[in-house]
Order: sequence, then structure tokens, then C-alpha cells
Amino acid sequence: MSKYFRYDVADGIATLTLDEADAPVNTVSPGWIDEMVDVIGRVKSDDAVKGLVITSAKSSFMAGADLKYILEHAGGMSASEAFAFSQNATRMHRLLETCGKPVVAAINGYALGGGYELVLACTHRILADVPGAVVGLPEVSVGLLPGSGGTQRLPRMIGAERAMEVLLEGRSYKPSAAQGMGLVDAVVPADTLLESARAWLKTAPNPVRPWDVKGFKTKESDGLLKQSTAVMFTMATGKLLARYGRNYPAPISILTCIFEGLQVPFDKGLVVESRHFARLLTNPVSRNIIRTTFVNKGLAEKGARRPQGIPPHKVSKIGVLGAGMMGAGIAYVTAKAGIEVVLLDASFEAATKGKAYSGKIVGKAVEKGAMAQAAADTLLARIKPTTDYADLAGADLVVEAVFEDTAIKADVTAKAAAVLSENALFASNTSTLPITQLAEAFPRPERFIGLHFFSPVDRMALVEVIMGRKTDDETLARALDFVAQIRKTPIVVNDSRGFYTSRVFQTFIHEGMELLREGVAPALIENGAKQAGMPVGPLAVLDEVTLDLPMKIVRQSEAEDPNYRRPGSMEVMEKMAEKLGRSSRKAGGAFYAYPEQGGKHLWPGLSEHFPPATEQPDVEEVKKRILYIQALETVRCLEENVLTHPADGDLGAVLGWGFPTWTGGTLSLIETVGVADFVADCDRMAQRYGARFAPTDGLRAMAAAGRGFDY
Repeated sequence: MSKYFRYDVADGIATLTLDEADAPVNTVSPGWIDEMVDVIGRVKSDDAVKGLVITSAKSSFMAGADLKYILEHAGGMSASEAFAFSQNATRMHRLLETCGKPVVAAINGYALGGGYELVLACTHRILADVPGAVVGLPEVSVGLLPGSGGTQRLPRMIGAERAMEVLLEGRSYKPSAAQGMGLVDAVVPADTLLESARAWLKTAPNPVRPWDVKGFKTKESDGLLKQSTAVMFTMATGKLLARYGRNYPAPISILTCIFEGLQVPFDKGLVVESRHFARLLTNPVSRNIIRTTFVNKGLAEKGARRPQGIPPHKVSKIGVLGAGMMGAGIAYVTAKAGIEVVLLDASFEAATKGKAYSGKIVGKAVEKGAMAQAAADTLLARIKPTTDYADLAGADLVVEAVFEDTAIKADVTAKAAAVLSENALFASNTSTLPITQLAEAFPRPERFIGLHFFSPVDRMALVEVIMGRKTDDETLARALDFVAQIRKTPIVVNDSRGFYTSRVFQTFIHEGMELLREGVAPALIENGAKQAGMPVGPLAVLDEVTLDLPMKIVRQSEAEDPNYRRPGSMEVMEKMAEKLGRSSRKAGGAFYAYPEQGGKHLWPGLSEHFPPATEQPDVEEVKKRILYIQALETVRCLEENVLTHPADGDLGAVLGWGFPTWTGGTLSLIETVGVADFVADCDRMAQRYGARFAPTDGLRAMAAAGRGFDY
């Protein structure tokens, strides 16, 4: 009996029904490939079989390779082992399409990655027109490429230009779009899927694929000898470099596979693909991306940090204090999840304006056809703007999102506490103020927790869950249940000033200003950060967040912590904001100028007030300083028990402030560099730039022992 599928034959047509035992979806694995090879042999040798239908017993057709398997087993492969790993699946698909019998894929749900590569190896593809049915090759998003024929079959089927879109964007295509792109041959109602597949086979179709016919060529097979092909691939290369820089090897490898593969016979193209796949699989970038953005993200969303033994809890009513940008965003994502929201502010006008934020979002969705008007009306009806604290009665949870001022927060907390039940949770959306201190204003500090959302809330996936010193496990469990209910990704941290994300993010912007203070050219700072993979440079970020905020944080830290070291960047901030009157974009500009005509650009006055040094550092040194300072502060957070797990450090960095995905996060960056090499480089930089780059004792011990972080 097969673990992976059922096989039967009727009226000369074999049906292979994918149905992996004890698994929610069908996935590619070595065992599955071995059993597929056996079935293909049966189809080929059985004269009674005139054709084969491949379908699925599950709601989906087939996913790709199990990413957990790749992370656990493939990450330590040598290049030759990784090549053989790719060739194993490639050989199976090749056996399928050359078995001498026509094969039709009856796709009853989504077919992605290796699942869609199986579809491509079939002679004909029919997709059911059902919700959730999509096809695509998303491997680029995990730092890989389709490793069993995807980069070779698709360009030969739909042309190189269309194949580039599918392979480089990593998008999923719904039935009508998939048919329009040539990714499937037909779209039919679900109840006629198998009937349509069998009917097609009864027409006795030719099982030979076009690329197996002697003399087959595509219009791109002349390579650079044809001007149109040369222009297309040259422009595509430039676009990839502009979009990804040189940190992500997968996109350029995919483009290379398409180009090189079309210049050689199909089987040679498959070898080209496997070689590139092996390079990517043995490159730490794919491991980093898979571990953080898929495996650990998925574990966090499934409650990896949730205390055990506490019954699940569902929120039905929430109060949001403060209807500004953060409060309005929290109200929207909560109402979207089906939860009743009381949106409270000092004036009804402000509360109503906060609700209007949700109105704008759903209005645009209705215009685009992504949401029905009735659904939009229902969502908005869940949000009640008010000024009356009595309306909070019956709320399971209240989230405070008012101005970052301890006194203001204490005032609204006390007013809300007066009408809440003893079992209700209270959460602060503060980004810097200690939760333990804020909890003093709440009569039940064990029910007080931090829920730090990121702006804009409707688009940012992360929620930083902060434990105060008196916060109990039940409160943490219920808070994590709420985060899951609104479909966000949580990390759990312990209380401290700035917690984790704000604390480490501060090092990014301060290092940018320190570079400027030392005489590094502003353009080099900004471009170095972007070349490292940061979404924007530190000076551009400061224009948006305002210099007033980091100045306030520094001054508060100086007043409250006798061990706090005033950063050299404070000199830059005080000069810019207080002497030159340039504090933010909102105030007219800080490090950047914003002319009415044309785009923003670095403020020309920077060269006068911060003269560039005669000798400029190499861009690699700028990149290191910007990335390493963030990684070092993350290590400190981990060693001080602010972070509870290394995976949360990586997730928070990537999802919270845009630390480069190719690194896998701040701690994964250290493992990518190598702990010993990282420590040596930091020692060098500490000698040259200051003690902030000094490695911790714990990091030195890891380097000496040859250990990494305990993921």
C-alpha cells in the first residue's frame, strides 16, 4: 500500500490520486519520488493503459518540497549532493513525460513549486475553477529556483519573456490568469474536472513534447546573435540588479538558467538547472530565508512561545484608546478579523476620523473588486467611535495607543480600568516606555502586557509582545491568541527600555549619523545601507521618524540610566534640529530636501555643516558598520534576556524594521559571516570606531567553542 497515492485503471485510463497519508497537503520528498518512479514504470509497461490522469484527493493538488525537510536535510549538503538531489526529481519528471503515454494533470486546487513542476511534466493541464486554485513557481521567494525542470519547460512552453515574469516574480496565478498566460491548457468547473481529463485522453493525443521533436527551437535559441534576445536579457539583468542588488543569488541564477538552457538541447538544459540549483541550495542565503521567513515565522504564528496548559481564548470585543494613525490601524485589522471595536479618543471628531481610515482602505478594496460592498459595510459597522469610557464595558482586551507620554498613558489606563472586568486584559502599544512602569497605572498588573504594532498596521505583519515583570502566563497566552486571531506574527520579549525592536533600530539610525559626523559622504552612507539590503538609508529614515524622537529617547535614557553612554550622533541631531531648524520631512526637511518640482534629494547644506573627509571608506566597510552594529545589539538583547529566543530576534529584525531578508535576520547574519570572523571584525572596528563595536563575552565564548546560536 502506497503512503503517497492511490492508483487504479479503468477503461484503459490509469488514475493516480495524490493523497499523502497523515499530511494536510501533498509535498515532494525522496520517498514520494521513488514511488512515482515505480508508478511511471507500471504505466509505461502496461499495454492496457492508454493514458494517465494525475489528480489529488486533498483540497489542494500539490505543494512543493517540504521546506522543513530542505532546512534540516539539504542545508548541509555538498554541491555534488545537492546536484544529485535536484537530478533525482528531474529524472522522475523526465520519465513521466517520456513514458510514451499521454498524461493529463487534473488540478483540483493549488499547484505550487514542485507541485506545479509535476504539472509541467504532464502532456496536458486542466485546472478546476474553484476558490484557492492557483498555480505558480514561488521558489525565488525562498532563495532557490525550480530544481526539477521548471526553468526549462516553462520558457519552451510560453516563451522566455512570459517565463521570466512567472519565475522571477514568484507569483501565483488564478485560473483565468493561468490560462491566459499559457500555464494551463483549460479551466473547467470542479465537478467536470476528471471527466474533462478522461475525455481529452480519449482523443488519443500525441504524448511527445515539442522539445523532444528533432529540430525544436524557440525564438531565443539563437542567444545573443539576435538583437531582440540580446536586448531582452541585457535589460532583464539590469532590472534584477536594480531590484535585488548582489545580495540575492536566486534571481540572476533563474535568468541564467532560462538563457543558457534555451541555447542547448532540453536534457542539457536540465543539467544547467540542477547545477544552479545546487549552488543556491548550498548557499547560506536560501537557508537564512527559509529558516526565518517560512519555518520560524510559521512556528511563531502557531504559538511557539505560547505557555502550555492554558485554554485557548477568543476575543469578541476590544477597546482601542487613541484614534491616531496607530489606533486607527489597530481598529481596522481587528474589525477585519470579525472583532467588535470601540475606538475611543478625546473628541468624537478624532474618533470618527480614526474610523474613516478603515473606510478608505475598504473603499479602495471595493473599487478594485477585491471586496464586496456588503462585506465592507459589515466591517465598518464593527467599529464604534466614541469618547465615553463606559462603552469599553464588556471588552476582553483594551489596547492603548495614545501619545508616548507616561502621564497621558497613566490617565487613560486608569479611566479604562474603572469600567473593565477583572478578567479583561490591558495592553500598551508603546514602542519605548517600560511596560512594568506603565502597568503601575492598572490595578491588576498581572493582566497588563505590551502589544507593539508597527506602522502602517494594516500592512506590517509583526507584533512585539512585551512581558512586564508582573505579567502572568495566562495574559501572555491570551495576548498571543489575539495576535493569531488578527493574523499577525508575534515575537515575545521581556521588558526593558526600547524592548528589542526599537532598541536595535536605534543603533541603525545612530550609526548613520555617526558616519556623517566622521565625515563620510551622505550619499555613501545612504547607498551603502541600501546595497547592504536595508530598504532605505538611515538618514532618509530619520527624515520620516523625525529627529525629535531619537533625541527624546537619548535624553530620557541619560536621565534614568547612569550607565547610559551618550552617542556621538547626538551632536548631529542637536545641530540639525536645534541650530539649523531641520528636524524632519514634516517640518520641511532634515537630511533631505523636498522641492516642489522633482524628487527628494540629499540637502546640499550637509556638505557645509558636515564636511566630507578627504579619504572616504570603502562601501563594504560602510555596509559592515550598518549591519554589524544592529547584530551586536541583538546579541546584547539575547544575553540580557530581553529576547527569549534567537528566532524572535531574526523575525523581529526582518519583519519589524526591514533588516535584509538575505541575512535571515541579525543573529543569522552572524552565523552567515561565521561567529569567529564576526568577532574578529568587531574587535577591529571597536579599535577604530569605538567601544560600541566591542563583542560581548558571550559572543567571544561562542567563537572560542565554535558554536552558533541555539535555534
